[in-house]
Amino acid sequence: MKVFIIDDHPIVLDGLRNLLESREEMEVSGMYQTGSAVLDALETTVPDAMLMDINLPDINGVTLCQKIKQKFPAAKIIALSVHNERTVIMGMLQSGASGYVLKNAIGKDIITALHAAMDGQIYLCQGTQAVLNSSPPSDQKEIPRLTRREKEILQLIGTGHTTQQIAAALFISTHTVESHRKNLIEKFGAPNTATVIKIATDLGLT
Repeated sequence: MKVFIIDDHPIVLDGLRNLLESREEMEVSGMYQTGSAVLDALETTVPDAMLMDINLPDINGVTLCQKIKQKFPAAKIIALSVHNERTVIMGMLQSGASGYVLKNAIGKDIITALHAAMDGQIYLCQGTQAVLNSSPPSDQKEIPRLTRREKEILQLIGTGHTTQQIAAALFISTHTVESHRKNLIEKFGAPNTATVIKIATDLGLT
């Protein structure tokens, strides 16, 4: 099994490499400290699986996972994180991750997660399972499912583009843009697009 390791802490990279290389069936075929570096590497080499820290200096894990899975759907991604918030976990799983392992879990969890992913299963460490099994607070929002076009428009709204500018950039009518704005407001349960952007930012979607 060829594996990429993506983490911005050199000590963590070394520890994960030593863990994987102690297994005969695993080979570390790349180690990267930024999202852009791994996206560049994927242009020439696509591993079987990736261990990905979701806190990278240049891109958040949810967005990076989406980008990778859109272009390389067969690649398996295991999220590694110190975050045990329900919205973050769900964001990664809904973006196509095959597992979520907290960084305080034992090494065996990482190995098990990689094997489970290759078998087409979703693996959650014990700590992650506990978070998802607990009832979320009533005011906690789940990440809505967005279409690819809605994600594009959300990003453009977030960077200050007007309806007319979005229509021109995406080669669609202003009426279509307004329809997508209305859908986004409805999906996020927000009163206006400004609130949509705030919620999306809190959930790591922008």
